[in-house]
Amino acid sequence: MMTCSRDGSLRVWNLKSGKQIGNDWRDGKSEVFTMALSPDGKKVVSGSKDGEVRLWDIETGKVVAKWMGHTDGVTSVCWSRDGRGVLSGSDDGTAKQWDVKSGKTILTPIETGHPALTVVYSPDMTMFATGGYEQPWDTGNKYHVKIWNLKTGELVATLKGHTEEVFFLVWPEAPDGKTLISGSYDQSIRTWDTTTWKQIAVLEGHTEGVFAIAISPNGRILASASEDKTARLWNLSNNQPISSPLQHQPLVKSVSFSVDGKLLATGC
Repeated sequence: MMTCSRDGSLRVWNLKSGKQIGNDWRDGKSEVFTMALSPDGKKVVSGSKDGEVRLWDIETGKVVAKWMGHTDGVTSVCWSRDGRGVLSGSDDGTAKQWDVKSGKTILTPIETGHPALTVVYSPDMTMFATGGYEQPWDTGNKYHVKIWNLKTGELVATLKGHTEEVFFLVWPEAPDGKTLISGSYDQSIRTWDTTTWKQIAVLEGHTEGVFAIAISPNGRILASASEDKTARLWNLSNNQPISSPLQHQPLVKSVSFSVDGKLLATGC
């Protein structure tokens, strides 16, 4: 298992023993906000407070490329399914697409109109979604999910419903790739039909903001992490919780399933 931290490190862990494998991965002292493993498992991409996107080699734990262009912290990164592209979202209000081989941006930066706290590709690689909150503060924020055309960068749809920051998006391939799921500081998780862009359901139960969500490999179970110091599991066939909340001592900031779907990891 891999983790990233605001202490500026990435770390690899042995799941059986719970011990760290090797030394910390570090490149400078900037806080690391986000990371994602490539589809082939050979590389890791990370986003940092210094606005840089870093590409790491999984075998050596060393940076093999730095992609610069964001002017504020990189809060979200996502790999394309073919491993050739990376999408990054930043507090500077832009989303960027990067060609992994050349390190160049594929399109001009997408001006999202909000700090891009979360970004995700569609399963068919024709669109991507961004979430966050719109500024300025003094006119009342808008907390929308926005859908963009991957090739042209044009805005396709705006999904309205959340009343606080949208912190996390997942667009699962299973079962049919037609459902987008969002988690928000408004305590709710919402599912959206990506053929009509209409809201399907609202999953409620958390008593504080939802920081992260994850989908099991088979697409049937949703996990959520919250400021209310719990992680929860949801049955997506009926949008109901599975068992009691998983209690934690501090707030829960991240959540992820193992590749086989048998284990769930949470970060606090």
